[in-house]
Amino acid sequence: MPWSTSFSQPRRLYVGAFSLRAGKLKEKSLDELMMARAISLARRGAAWVAPNPMVGAVVVKDGQIVGDGYHRRFGGPHAEVHALRKSGKQANGATLYVNLEPCCHYGKTPPCTDRILEAGIVKVYAAIEDPNPEVNGKGFAKLREAGVKVEVGLMATEAEELNLPYLKKAATGMTWITLKIAQSLDGRIASVTGHSQWISGKKSQRYAHLLRATHDAILVGIGTVNTDDCSLTVRHVSGRNPIRIVLDSHFSIDPECKLLNNPDDAPTWVFGLEGENDPDWSNRPNVRLFKTRPDEGRVDLGEVHRILSELGVGSLLVEGGSHVWTSFLDRDLVDKVEVIVAPMLIGTGIEAINNLGILKVHDAIRLQPIQWRKIGDDLHIAARVLHSEKS
Repeated sequence: MPWSTSFSQPRRLYVGAFSLRAGKLKEKSLDELMMARAISLARRGAAWVAPNPMVGAVVVKDGQIVGDGYHRRFGGPHAEVHALRKSGKQANGATLYVNLEPCCHYGKTPPCTDRILEAGIVKVYAAIEDPNPEVNGKGFAKLREAGVKVEVGLMATEAEELNLPYLKKAATGMTWITLKIAQSLDGRIASVTGHSQWISGKKSQRYAHLLRATHDAILVGIGTVNTDDCSLTVRHVSGRNPIRIVLDSHFSIDPECKLLNNPDDAPTWVFGLEGENDPDWSNRPNVRLFKTRPDEGRVDLGEVHRILSELGVGSLLVEGGSHVWTSFLDRDLVDKVEVIVAPMLIGTGIEAINNLGILKVHDAIRLQPIQWRKIGDDLHIAARVLHSEKS
């Protein structure tokens, strides 16, 4: 059921909407429709709000939407504020639908709970609790103490999927890690000569830039830098450039490469090994150097993960290459894989994933599919990694 992004006049709701789940038609309630709209609105902030969560809000009164909004940019007003501003006086006595618990603390903006109470909202439907220690049920408690009815759990699964990186960071303090792989049908990311441009189609390349825009940081190995002289910027979609991270054990990166000479504001972080001589990057204030202990002669990925988490990086996109992907998987650091499969066969070439030391099929890394769809001529598969018990 289509909805416009804004309303000059209140719009009547239609309760008799249907969705197709598990092959069966399921009638959606008014509450589900409104929460679905809140989640849909929230997605519009995907490339701009990190490390904040994506949040949408809808205000309903007497069966009519009187205001809606979403968190548009990090540091800007939250979704509830946008929706309540649009609602005006009609928010008094209305119901608010929001996909995440309203905040109750002062951060870059005042508490949303205060604004909700000032507006006269009488009932709040929230999909999930915010695990951020500064919120974590306190927002709901404040609303209930003031007499607002609060219902939690409506479309919780959909709301969780929307903000998995934020939820992990808020609950554990650790950075969410996504692997992005573009490969041929026979699992190759390049030919035997190393040539790889372009395996995926233009629509898939656009999606890859959307992934860059929706992650706080992007990581590659020095091999990818030497081969492609990549810039790791967001170009095919609208969004912010991520922090650029290079694994370069011996600081052998070419001083003239694009990653050390990008003119934009996003920094480049280079991770190498303790004991290596510091390169002279004094004339590159946007470049930062980190050193880790060696792990089988290479940068310790566990230490990289810890450092990024401590520096507030909420989500990391790992773009390659094959040794880097294999190392992240082997150390059980990956939360999600995004694979683009192109309809081509390369034969002998560079494999996407190398030896993981798996000798029996039942020891394979297990994935939980989230989505599979067609992008142009390519197949896109997204899946969560089911972590081992040791992790």
